Amino acid sequence: MKATAFIEPGKVAVQEVAKPKIEKPTDAVIKIVRACVCGSDLWWYRGIAKREPNSLVGHEAIGVVEAVGAEVTDVQAGDFVVVPFTHGCGHCAACLAGFDGNCQNQEAGGNGGYQGEYLRFTNANWALIKIPGQPQDYSDEQLNSLLTLADVMATGYHAAASAEVKAGDTVVVMGDGAVGLCGVIAAKLRGAKRIIAMSRHEDRQKLAREFGATDIVAERGDDAVKRVLALTDNNGADAVLECVGTEQSVATAVQVGRPGAIVGRVGVPQKAEMNTNQLFWRNVGLRGGIASVTTYDKEVLLDAVLSGKINPGKVFTQRFDLDHIQNAYAAMDQRTAIKSLVIVSEG
Repeated sequence: MKATAFIEPGKVAVQEVAKPKIEKPTDAVIKIVRACVCGSDLWWYRGIAKREPNSLVGHEAIGVVEAVGAEVTDVQAGDFVVVPFTHGCGHCAACLAGFDGNCQNQEAGGNGGYQGEYLRFTNANWALIKIPGQPQDYSDEQLNSLLTLADVMATGYHAAASAEVKAGDTVVVMGDGAVGLCGVIAAKLRGAKRIIAMSRHEDRQKLAREFGATDIVAERGDDAVKRVLALTDNNGADAVLECVGTEQSVATAVQVGRPGAIVGRVGVPQKAEMNTNQLFWRNVGLRGGIASVTTYDKEVLLDAVLSGKINPGKVFTQRFDLDHIQNAYAAMDQRTAIKSLVIVSEG
């Protein structure tokens, strides 16, 4: 079968590899329908993070279950499913508390191979999210939105949930990538009255407004702080969604929140150290981390997509087939695509 492998910084390629099979009674084998490239994939693509050459890549997909292990009873062969990157078991302390992104029974190597024709999926019984019907029952637009539930929409929602966004809030969203744009959707879904999107790119500003942003701030650093404070009568925001991970983004997020605000942080940290003194002096909280994909999908997001309440699939602005996966990565790397969609099969 075909699967995408990391070759070296700046290069991925489709290779012929053995088709995966059931190895444990908690496994499933998934035939991938659609996959995509994540902003976090660019870390190793750009050489910022290390990755083993020839390791299989990708961690977001929707697909159809082909086979299940003996202990998998919640899904069965033929089911159409969201395939999240989190692999929660559903019964450890983290999963029971609603933090399946930190499942204590995750298996090493789970986040690899989604950008291929088939995938061995661990902890399949609880982690997979069953979608009613079959891929053919949905429009192209709906399939794209369902795909975002494997990571990016759930990650944006995790930022809003971590920041405790509630009805009537004023929210600042740091970052105009796919996660930040999904953060805008999540803030609106949770009832935010005003959503200030930090964005410098016209195409992303337009999509942010379509998703529910009421204001756009293009400035960065101290100028961004001044602009947000001016927009909020010098009060600051009730909640801040940090969806970038850079030192500047985190520092700005802390400064644009009002006293008592919470920063929901889902941008992968790009610096090991952080000065927390600003949090203390401003009484600002900081929460966040790896998204609880299965939890949010089952409780909120799948129904929101199926009912048409949200349409996060619009973050996919270019599409590719598996044979052109290098182009999909290059489009993300060069910022010509907000998020690259990869069509693998028809289901």
